[in-house]
Amino acid sequence: MALTQVRPEGLGFVNGKRNLIINGAMQVAQRGTSFSSAANNTYVVDRFRVKRNGMDELVYDLSQSSTSPDGFGNSIKLDVTTAETSSADGEYLKIDTTIEAQNVQQLKYGTSSAEQITMSFWVRSSTTGTYAIEMYTEDPDKQITNTYTVDSANTWEYKTVTFVGDTGGSINNDSGQGFLISWFLSVPSNYKTGDSTSWRTYNADGRGYGQTADVASTTGEFYITGVQLEVGTNASDFEHESFGETLRKCQRYCLVYGGTHAYERVGTGLSNTTVKTVALVTFPVEMRSAPSITFSSVSHWAVWNSTAVIAATGIGGDSFSTKVSTLGVDVASGLTVGSATQLLANNSTSARLIWSAEL
Repeated sequence: MALTQVRPEGLGFVNGKRNLIINGAMQVAQRGTSFSSAANNTYVVDRFRVKRNGMDELVYDLSQSSTSPDGFGNSIKLDVTTAETSSADGEYLKIDTTIEAQNVQQLKYGTSSAEQITMSFWVRSSTTGTYAIEMYTEDPDKQITNTYTVDSANTWEYKTVTFVGDTGGSINNDSGQGFLISWFLSVPSNYKTGDSTSWRTYNADGRGYGQTADVASTTGEFYITGVQLEVGTNASDFEHESFGETLRKCQRYCLVYGGTHAYERVGTGLSNTTVKTVALVTFPVEMRSAPSITFSSVSHWAVWNSTAVIAATGIGGDSFSTKVSTLGVDVASGLTVGSATQLLANNSTSARLIWSAEL
């Protein structure tokens, strides 16, 4: 007898998944797991970054932490190491993540049937009080803000926050930014003057009313994990998935090669002169857009010409599509025109190539 699968009403599934957030369990951290004195816009784990504006005194460490609630193995940790003793208008600190526009079409924004959505997550903070979450849609340039309360310091707490649907602004069906979701940790006074619990045209004064996390003391810590966003007004249990499945989703936005083996192979190529080869790398998944490339030090890289490892003297890239990338590698000598080569780490686990197609 054939079985019929019934999709529960009120749930918006993407490829069979109800969670619109990627890497909400903070499992995948391709760029690294610990960042001391972290720079602005650091992706502490894939798809989640810490961003600040101003706050020139503040210094913090970021890490993929093993401190987590039952049922989770990882969290994001922000640990203040140098306090911000005063902040001015416009200065803020937040954790954010993005969702691709074509992945939120089931929300029906811009129509009378626009769906409500519910965010759920686990949080642990050294500071109790009311915190703000902002949802921002780029296409119609609109925002909505809601709050949650940390009741007990240094204790894991489960939170749910529901946002009304936007009947007045549609989201483009493309690979651009659909949602920018921000957990504000430090909020300037000029961001607390407006109430934006309903969708409205973007205005900074309503971005983050609520409590400021403890950034004025080196005892300040903030953790978050188990982030889930789903259609409807009720939060369901967190939708766990395999590490490999989450990794492939993350690789659409960031792909990192190197850092594992001292002679890790990255790509194969062909020498076009005696001092240069061009390597081709085929991405494991199609990236969101033609990515930019960041290289670690040229001293980390070499070329294998089937007989010897030859140190690179220069390396550069041209990502000409969402599926493949070419890398030009220079050496001092030793290549044969038309011969096959491999690009590899030069006895270095610090060798890194990072392709980024982040929103």
